[in-house]
Amino acid sequence: MSTPRLLVDREIVERNIREMQDLATSRRIKLRPHIKAHKCLEIMNMQLKAGSSGITVAKLGEAETMHKGGAQDIFVAYPLVGEEKLDRLVALAQVAEVTVAVDNLEVAERMAERFTDTRPIGVLIEVDSGLKRCGVLPDEAVDLARALLAVPNLKLKGVFTHAGQVYGATPEKVHEIGLMEAHTVVAVRDALEKYDITIETVSTGSTPTAKHNVEVAGVTEIRPGNYVWNDAIQVGLGVARLSQCALTVEATVVSSPMPGRLVIDAGSKVLGLDKGAHGLSIVTGYGRIIGWPELTIERLSEEHGVVTFLGAAPAIGQKVRIVPNHACVVVNLAEALWVNDREYWSVAARGRSD
Repeated sequence: MSTPRLLVDREIVERNIREMQDLATSRRIKLRPHIKAHKCLEIMNMQLKAGSSGITVAKLGEAETMHKGGAQDIFVAYPLVGEEKLDRLVALAQVAEVTVAVDNLEVAERMAERFTDTRPIGVLIEVDSGLKRCGVLPDEAVDLARALLAVPNLKLKGVFTHAGQVYGATPEKVHEIGLMEAHTVVAVRDALEKYDITIETVSTGSTPTAKHNVEVAGVTEIRPGNYVWNDAIQVGLGVARLSQCALTVEATVVSSPMPGRLVIDAGSKVLGLDKGAHGLSIVTGYGRIIGWPELTIERLSEEHGVVTFLGAAPAIGQKVRIVPNHACVVVNLAEALWVNDREYWSVAARGRSD
């Protein structure tokens, strides 16, 4: 087969799905996986079959694609702004159970105005647990919740957070951040109860923090995504081992212009340029080449990967497999996944960032 291409080990995917579902089930917590990690209908349906309560998406376009593939309970973990998006939201909410993130009263009011002739739209308040991206500060959540309760056509279901700063942490800090993430939203729930505001959902989520989130009483849902794959960043964080990484990029050595340097046919359009998000670099190079630990993918052009090494190296024409740094980005760059060299899975929601 021609390279570069994305290879999937189905057995590892199935094992990763089962282990995360077992973790959630054992704590009587719902698992609502984030499908932006794979954007693939086959994997989504494997997750739902394993027991997931629904799915999480980053964008409305992903929600539309996944609904066509069978998803019925969808959380859009992103603020929806603009008339065109609201038109699409109303249409989707007529055929699926949809919940939307909010962190702003004005945005929530504009959204609710579109649901006068339908059932109310469910919302979760996003709480900032340290990422400093979207989300209200914990001590602002009560005021927003009280305001939302006065908005017609809106149903406040709960609160959620994402401690994405964990991706800039050291492995030793992952547990601490996971507990903090969970305690933050549980504390918000407790504050709401003092005002007789009862919510059903207290949601946290990331692959590194999931197993620590479930240690905190009061969390009702986790939303990891990358766990279906795992990748070099997860390995660098100590969250996974290379043997738990289900996605690899197959590439071919196309040049060896001088001693200590070779070139592969996978560049930034395949491997992405991610070297560790949100701060601290926990990876070396642009992926791990399996079986060749002394090789470093030092730099990328669009179609070239420049690899440096000392000692032995693969020859021109030889194929190598690479565990990417960030699998979610790599999948979005591809049209197809080759599964155990027997099946072809389409990346159905590729490019659906709308």
